[in-house]
Amino acid sequence: MTEQLTEEQIQTWAREAFQQANQFLAKEGVLFDTVVTEECRYLAPLVAVWKIKAMDSKMYWVVTGDLPTDFTLADNAEDARGALRYFSMRWQIKAENLLQNNDKGDASQTSYAQLLADRAEKIYLLQENEGLWG
Repeated sequence: MTEQLTEEQIQTWAREAFQQANQFLAKEGVLFDTVVTEECRYLAPLVAVWKIKAMDSKMYWVVTGDLPTDFTLADNAEDARGALRYFSMRWQIKAENLLQNNDKGDASQTSYAQLLADRAEKIYLLQENEGLWG
């Protein structure tokens, strides 16, 4: 059983997850402008879904937490729940492609594919949980 986080720990985690999202976007060449706070969701310390407006006015969903950080255009999902569904499906496909194209038996590629598949399943279950979204 895991220990309950205090409100302060949750806020610290959320702040760090947000910084992680911004750093990831910057590495991808996307410059942060604003965050659409009312559409963001997080479940510390597992996952955070951020809706971010970039300097070029494009909107993105960014996922961070105990999983690979990733992003997509906001047009690919209506809300944070839909963004989790989108990333889950994308990661399942990517994991399968990595495994199928791993002709040399690269252990790190296999490990990453397994991580993607595991996290895809976990965030799928989160987005399916009505109690979190109702």
